[in-house]
Amino acid sequence: MIEIKTLRAASNSALPKRIPYTSPQQTHTATVRRGKPSPVEATLRTGVSAKIIPFILMHIACIAIFFVGISLPAVLLCIGLYMVRMFALTAGYHRYFAHRAFKTSRFFQFVLAVVGTTAVQKGPLWWAAHHRKHHKYTDQEGDLHSPVTDGFWWSHIGWVISKKYDPTDLKGIKDFARYPELRWINKYHLIPVIALAVLCFVLGGWQWLVWGFVVSTVLLYHGTFSVNSLAHMWGSRRYATGDESRNNFLIALWTGGEGWHNNHHHYMASVKQGFYWWEIDFSYYALKMMSWMRLVWDLRLPPEQLLAGATAS
Repeated sequence: MIEIKTLRAASNSALPKRIPYTSPQQTHTATVRRGKPSPVEATLRTGVSAKIIPFILMHIACIAIFFVGISLPAVLLCIGLYMVRMFALTAGYHRYFAHRAFKTSRFFQFVLAVVGTTAVQKGPLWWAAHHRKHHKYTDQEGDLHSPVTDGFWWSHIGWVISKKYDPTDLKGIKDFARYPELRWINKYHLIPVIALAVLCFVLGGWQWLVWGFVVSTVLLYHGTFSVNSLAHMWGSRRYATGDESRNNFLIALWTGGEGWHNNHHHYMASVKQGFYWWEIDFSYYALKMMSWMRLVWDLRLPPEQLLAGATAS
């Protein structure tokens, strides 16, 4: 038991100390007692960021599929760009920048950062710093996007469009903020986004722009957001992690392995979130192949002693 606790503590070494967990029932009681506003009201009170305009327009633009038509190349482009950008988010933004689950060169970390920005979820420093805060306060007051404390709407979309979380918390990501090129791409994260949209249009016209950029990006939005919301509401719990994280096969398929969320909260430093062979984790498979080419190395895996600590259902 002492050894397992030590291993779990080591997995959290890059993150702030987590606060004690409060059950959903306690949280609900405290929320009602304070008369806390609804998630929609909370979004309006904190101020809606200007980024809500392109966010809404991207969703509306999906209707354009009925005007530009459909073709096999366009659909394949949509799927391909979804997979590449989802990998940049899951392997780059999440497992590397937020959790340092593997090592890579300064050049390749910048490649991961640049490709990640094309998913239109801001820069790597912004993303990783906010995610670290989520792990510090998971499903407690202070968690940026908990469906337990603030409901589905806020955890899925509300916090993203809130002006409250627009700034990058550089203090929460000091280890990577020391690289000037990462600070630059974090500040100018829209440059690769615009470049990708223009490239799609130049190569394939309106059809490629709509399918390859617009539809693919909207799917990326809700794939990523589902981990914040649904993966804390729907699924099974193998480990008693002190929060409401869940393992969900469907979310894992949609997000390249991020749906094994209870596993992740049990040992967040692991590059492999599907702990067992039947738990599909495409992002890990890709990173494993990259390690053969020495693009990445020192992939951190969950210790056998820690895996044996399954107590939840």
